[in-house]
Amino acid sequence: MTRQPAAYPDLDTLDTFPKLLAHHAERVPDEVALREKEYGIWNEFTWRDYQDMVERMALGMRELGIAPGDTIGIIGSNRPEWVVTEVAGHAIGAMTIGMYGDALSEEVVYLVNYAQTALVFCEDEEQADKMLAIADRCPSIRWIVYHDPRGMRKYDDPRLISQDAMMARGDAAREADPGLYRRLIEQRDGEEVAILLTTSGTTSNPKLAMMQAGPFLKHSLAYLHADPKYPDDNYVSVLPLPWIMEQVYAVAQPLISRITVNFVESGETMMSDLREIGPTFALLAPRVWESIAADVKARMMEASAFKRAMYHLGTRIGTRKLEQTGKSSPIAWFILFRALKDRLGFTYLRSAATGGAALGPDTFKFFLAMGVPLRQLYGQTELAGAYTIHTPDDVDFDTVGVPMEGAEVRIENPDENGMGEIVARTQGIFLGYYKNEEATREDMVDGWMHTGDAGYFKPENGHLVVVDRIKDLATTAHGDRFSPQYVENKLKFSPFIAEAVVLGHERPYLAAMICIRYGIVAKWAEQRGIGFTNYTNLSAQPAVYDAIQREVEQVNESLPPWQRIRKFLLLYKELDPDDGELTRTRKVRRPIINEKYSDIIDAIYSGRDRVDVDTVITFQDGTTSRIQTTLKVVDLMPDQPEAGEAAGEVHATAAELAGGRTAETERRAAGGG
Repeated sequence: MTRQPAAYPDLDTLDTFPKLLAHHAERVPDEVALREKEYGIWNEFTWRDYQDMVERMALGMRELGIAPGDTIGIIGSNRPEWVVTEVAGHAIGAMTIGMYGDALSEEVVYLVNYAQTALVFCEDEEQADKMLAIADRCPSIRWIVYHDPRGMRKYDDPRLISQDAMMARGDAAREADPGLYRRLIEQRDGEEVAILLTTSGTTSNPKLAMMQAGPFLKHSLAYLHADPKYPDDNYVSVLPLPWIMEQVYAVAQPLISRITVNFVESGETMMSDLREIGPTFALLAPRVWESIAADVKARMMEASAFKRAMYHLGTRIGTRKLEQTGKSSPIAWFILFRALKDRLGFTYLRSAATGGAALGPDTFKFFLAMGVPLRQLYGQTELAGAYTIHTPDDVDFDTVGVPMEGAEVRIENPDENGMGEIVARTQGIFLGYYKNEEATREDMVDGWMHTGDAGYFKPENGHLVVVDRIKDLATTAHGDRFSPQYVENKLKFSPFIAEAVVLGHERPYLAAMICIRYGIVAKWAEQRGIGFTNYTNLSAQPAVYDAIQREVEQVNESLPPWQRIRKFLLLYKELDPDDGELTRTRKVRRPIINEKYSDIIDAIYSGRDRVDVDTVITFQDGTTSRIQTTLKVVDLMPDQPEAGEAAGEVHATAAELAGGRTAETERRAAGGG
């Protein structure tokens, strides 16, 4: 049955988060707005409950002296209290800034001082400890509020206050003046800055994008026109709330469409909790989709011979049908995908999306063949998140779709193949970078955001193709252009590979530093009686090298000659955001990688077959460990000339950089002149 178009509130009058919340609390007070799993039980919060918590929190913060223009920090896991604190802050005219729960102390110090944060809301004792340890270095902090009181009795700091105590102050203020909260939210304006959002910070410390509530909500409405949501829909919030996309899907969109937002008990229970809810919409980062696909493959390793045969038959039939018709195969559905989809909790999905980084085409095909209505999003924090999306009947896994309503996208300075810098503007475009006018002028020109990404529009369907960051596009010493990210994504489709860094800029050929997916490779090794002690030891096992070599060779077969990996090694540790090697959204920080592993990179290109490593790594708790090991360098083409010479000095086109294979590409790959 086709659903009627959703009726959304008037955002010209309801132009802030608190106004929308009050609107729903008045009209549908008993409808479930939020749901949280705690101690194995799903607890429900209605729109009346949501409104009541926000009112008490807002008045409590006001009693603590938080005023319009102040900044409120929030740190911890995804919880209803996070959303409540954010909306409450907006109700009194404060700006909110979210910080990742696993952020190191130095990162938190930087953000707190940059934003001049007056109050920090902490989830629990762990986060309160982190804030108390740095509070003397952050003079702007006046209050540290904690939600979970467990373990907090031993603390005696005048800046500490429990959430309950703060809300009690709000209760007293409400009792003294019952109409105070309503007057406060009516004073707020959608043009005020409501949220300070951290940029990805792939090359330096993140900037803070100033987002106004009204424009942010209107752009969130554009999402809903492209991908409608309804009051009986369920969404499971698992991506970090400081990320722009989770702000859209877990905070803004529910306040417009009244979808129910569900919060899982923990990261470890995510998949089982997701299956219990049976969401109608899912937004997961590419690394999560890749991890799910890899986990399915890993589980099949332990299955019976019959189940393995059905799995391989089902995926082969399903993928072939998808490639031929663009539709799912009924046969593959019957023998494999129906049960698998249910097992993953995706049975009721009407829409699924991914964004934040490129998703490998092979992973995309796997889920589309399963019947998961996966679509790719593309955007930036500064433009209120995504502004392109696939339409339901026009999914092209090599692209990120077409612009949404109210979004404009163009290609700046295109080359002869149409590839240039992606430049865009949306209804929700940011006001500028907080206290950084110079950076604002650099990135914003005449109202257009210069994204720094290279891309082009596909002539046959008008879809946008994102190739890579312009600064990350690389050229070998022989003049062959390639996208490291594209090759890395193909490698990470393997269940054995968690991360990969592709090298080759101004070098004679491509090479890769690979991190194994420890849990899956460990299970694989145990099944084969391979002894190991830890990650470093396991990654050095000859059998593991052989397995990864097969995976790399398989990827090479799908690439043109000039994009193939000639050498690889397995790193002795996983890449980690805590070490600065990845951003908190797990994007590779290439300058840091190139500097930190310069000795290893130089050894790869010096012709050596082994690299000796003697280093010390520091864990999050401050403890250290010395690592002494030898990394083997595998040469996949020992008898061939270097890549540029073999390819006849080929220079890739825009389509080839993005993985497309034109007729000219095929001729070159076949050895044509």
